[in-house]
Amino acid sequence: MNKTHHPFQRILSVWYRHFRVYTSHLLSNGFPPFFEPLIFLAGIGLGLGQVIREMDGIPYLDFLASGLCISTAMMTAAYECTFGSFIRLEYEKIYDGILAAPIALAEMVIGEILWAGSKGFFFSFAVVSVVSLFGLLRTPWVVAIPFVGFLTGVFFASLSLFITSFVKNIDHFSFYMTGFLSPMFFFSGIVFPTSSLPGWLIPMTEVLPLTHAVRLARGILFQRPQLLVWDSLFLVGGILLFTMLSIRGIEKRMIQ
Repeated sequence: MNKTHHPFQRILSVWYRHFRVYTSHLLSNGFPPFFEPLIFLAGIGLGLGQVIREMDGIPYLDFLASGLCISTAMMTAAYECTFGSFIRLEYEKIYDGILAAPIALAEMVIGEILWAGSKGFFFSFAVVSVVSLFGLLRTPWVVAIPFVGFLTGVFFASLSLFITSFVKNIDHFSFYMTGFLSPMFFFSGIVFPTSSLPGWLIPMTEVLPLTHAVRLARGILFQRPQLLVWDSLFLVGGILLFTMLSIRGIEKRMIQ
């Protein structure tokens, strides 16, 4: 690669490398995001939907579907920048190969994060496409949801890559997945509103990034602008913080 290339081009080259690898098995990689929301809606939404007609002033299936569009972005970005990044770092030595080219470590990390965010966009789009076929989320504002998925994906990619920067054993990611991400799914307003939780627990949900991502999506979808600025600032601030921490952490690990 020419050393005169702009930093954005070098970041894009990292993104494009991951894109080529992912699309080389497009059928197996692209099928799950279209199929998984059907399973969840059938198992949870259709069952509870017969009992709960409305949640927080929103038809329950729309309430649930709007949350699933965002949680899928969280999970796919988290998996990409934990297990995926760890394998590229420790087993395949992809990071060594990338850094052998005239690409700075910060550019590699940002490219990695943006790729995971792009997967968040794609997976959110997939869920939106599926639930729309069933007559859910019928609003023109639904076109904005994949972009919220991208923002969510970038946040959890930067957070997850920071975790990856100091995890020594791939099995240790189960603590992150099971102990942090899975509980957050249930306490961030996806299945039920956070306002229905005990009063002492509600302030704690404000620390959970998924709460802000889900609320941002619903605020756009159902025209509830009360906290959109705060939720957006929370996510953007977290992205900047964890991206810097990821760069420092990966740099320290590569030196070791």
